Amino acid sequence: MTMRSFSRDRMSGARLHQGTARRVLSYARPYSRLIAVFLTLSLVSSGLVVATPMLLGQVVDRGVVPGDRRVVVVLACVVAALAVLDVVVGLLSRWASARIGENLIYDLRTQVFSHVLAQPIGFFTRAQTGALVTRLNSDVIGAQQAFTSVLGSTVSNVVSVVFIVVAMASTSWQLTVVALLLTPVFLVPARLMGRRLSGLQRESMGLNAELGARMTERFNVAGALLVKLFGDPGRESAEYAVRAGRVRDIGVTIALNRTFFFQGLTFVAALATAAVYGIGGLQVIDGTLTVGSLLALAALLGRLYGPLTALSNVRVDVMTALVSFERVFEVLDLQPLVAEAPQPVDIPDGPVSVEFDDVAFAYPGADEVSLASLEQGGPTGDREGGDLVLHDVSFRVEPGSLVALVGPSGAGKTTMTSLLGRLYDPTSGVVRVGGVDLREASFSSLRDVVGMVTQESHLFHDTIRANLEYARPGADETELWSVLEAAQIAGLVRALPQGLDTVVGDRGHRLSGGEKQRIAIARLLLKSPGLVVLDEATAHLDSESEAAVQRALDTALHGRTAFVIAHRLSTVRGAHVILVVDDGRVVEQGTHAELLAHGGLYADLYRTQFAE
Repeated sequence: MTMRSFSRDRMSGARLHQGTARRVLSYARPYSRLIAVFLTLSLVSSGLVVATPMLLGQVVDRGVVPGDRRVVVVLACVVAALAVLDVVVGLLSRWASARIGENLIYDLRTQVFSHVLAQPIGFFTRAQTGALVTRLNSDVIGAQQAFTSVLGSTVSNVVSVVFIVVAMASTSWQLTVVALLLTPVFLVPARLMGRRLSGLQRESMGLNAELGARMTERFNVAGALLVKLFGDPGRESAEYAVRAGRVRDIGVTIALNRTFFFQGLTFVAALATAAVYGIGGLQVIDGTLTVGSLLALAALLGRLYGPLTALSNVRVDVMTALVSFERVFEVLDLQPLVAEAPQPVDIPDGPVSVEFDDVAFAYPGADEVSLASLEQGGPTGDREGGDLVLHDVSFRVEPGSLVALVGPSGAGKTTMTSLLGRLYDPTSGVVRVGGVDLREASFSSLRDVVGMVTQESHLFHDTIRANLEYARPGADETELWSVLEAAQIAGLVRALPQGLDTVVGDRGHRLSGGEKQRIAIARLLLKSPGLVVLDEATAHLDSESEAAVQRALDTALHGRTAFVIAHRLSTVRGAHVILVVDDGRVVEQGTHAELLAHGGLYADLYRTQFAE
């Protein structure tokens, strides 16, 4: 098993991208003064490493051997004072290190969080939540080590080695040469081990992200419900055990490689210590070296190989930290497919016109919107973009109109509503809202103007109040109850023990489907958008819930431009315009009476779906 662990080398050949280290340094610029303080304290700490052994040698040679009590007491007090100073310097150094590290974590986390939120919806349909969370947590913390433990230890260890070698040479250059003869043995293994351990660390991060993603999927309400209804606990446990076993194995491999490396270095340090005591002891007997000098040399030697070992391993630490940075940069370098224009235009408030001008659309490929490393199982076969799902769609809707979208399943109705919210941009053609090309519209005005309710509206694991205020922060109590009344849900909320402060649970699962939809409609009403999009908002509700939600929707649609993917006869009949969509094209357009008289696809749908 041990030999298999040492032979593992699947990713050890991975190389870091050029410019990663230079990019990492750019994150240090805002904290240059604090880093300077940290490095200064590291220099002082390194000087103290040398001062104490040298003073102890003087205690023996100038105090103990001659029998001078005063010298012993004075030098002992100086050593004690240096110990106090070392503690103070260590505390200040840790404070500076923590400030640098935590600020770096803050910068990276906030930057990655904002960048991920800016990604198109296609990114989230592919990326695993657990893998994303890992990038924001463990990888960011790993990157932080580059500025704290790696930077601090490297500087202090370099200075310590220089100070110690100078002090040893001034005491006995012969013994210093003997101690340094074994130095190459420290350096050669580091170069051989550095790349291997960085590759293993990269693999370990990927396996941990995969394990976290699986737990995230199984531990939310929807995932747990699916497991209980369809899953096999034994199979789930077995599959989890396989993944956990891979994490365990890579951990053992890393531990064995590190232990083998450090044990070899410790053995070399022990040989050097034996040589110094042996040769130095003979010099003391011959009278060419004092006892205090030998003790000082031995103490300095003990302090030399610690920093030297750390410096031998600095390549490993730096490569490990840079791997974490590279995984974070991979996310930051993914440019959002839907971006705000350099000089955006605001969409006017109130009911707005909607125009599709020769619009065609194909869903983007995975390489355009996602990262293979964030997807389960690595790259999939659909990395390229797909075929067109909308073809030459053109129509215009006046402000305040109610538009019904009807057609067979998969015809392209939901895709059209996705373009209205600019969840995607059309492949060709223009979508205008309020006369503004959505590619030129500001994100803030688009959020204000367009509101959407889908089949399964999402609620955060928070209170009803917080979920409503998400649409308009700062709304007062009166406004909240007003929209709840309009959404036909105020009575239920009043009956709850905590009222507005009732926690709805993960994804709102403590509420029924109809209750959750009405809360979502209340949120829409609080936002008060000029354009409302309803994507099968009552499709999966029972008759009683559907009736309540429909009354709430009638309020939500009043006085607004509305697009409704319809499956109810009343909605279809009441629409100002009906767009009949088939195979990605608007094949018919008109009122209910006009389309029935035409006798085309709508008439067929009406007879088979709506009339019944």
